[in-house]
Amino acid sequence: MIGIIIQARMGSNRLPGKVLKKIGNKTLLEHIFYRLSFLKTSVKVILATSINPENDIIESFCSENNITCYRGSENNVLERYYLCAKKYNFEHIIRLTADNPFTDIEELDNLINLHLETKSDYSHSFTNLPKGVGAEIFTFKTLEKSCIEGKEPHHLEHVNEYILENLDLFKITVLNVPKEKNKPEISLTIDTLEDYKKACFLVNKSENEFINIKELVQLLMQYEKENN
Repeated sequence: MIGIIIQARMGSNRLPGKVLKKIGNKTLLEHIFYRLSFLKTSVKVILATSINPENDIIESFCSENNITCYRGSENNVLERYYLCAKKYNFEHIIRLTADNPFTDIEELDNLINLHLETKSDYSHSFTNLPKGVGAEIFTFKTLEKSCIEGKEPHHLEHVNEYILENLDLFKITVLNVPKEKNKPEISLTIDTLEDYKKACFLVNKSENEFINIKELVQLLMQYEKENN
């Protein structure tokens, strides 16, 4: 089974509570799940948050929206992913984060297909797509190896760090994308208040509920022209 695990928590250092902030008429989390509804590949989606009481509101959000919620360690995100994937018997795990409301769903489908066709351990589209719209997928065995052998603090916090530091141990595949999407210098993630304001601008200026990446890039250029 292929699982998407979305990590989310209320305690962001730079923008607390951002995952439930409204961007247009949807919260950040609602944008993520809305876009995932267009995915062609059959997957099970889990929202994985921590056991900290401040994240009770995220579990409530999941209950209200018929979303499966898993709760684990606050700081050991790698363990949270591993135990979640083990509980739901995922053979392949797609990692998304609640910083990113604009995941490229077309390229996510392409990434999944590439990962399965090449029988890779770890596949991603980060280096080609704008920051915040790409994704990564790894096998359960790769995640398990990372959890067993990744002992450094940054391994536990970022899930993929052990893999990236030990590329020779894994079969890695990178997704190529069309030229008009190949803009890794652009950021569409939400880490700061400025990022949040930018995302609100993009959503409010678009006439489409589902905004494709080409339009997002064009609107972003408009935003930067108006705010520089």
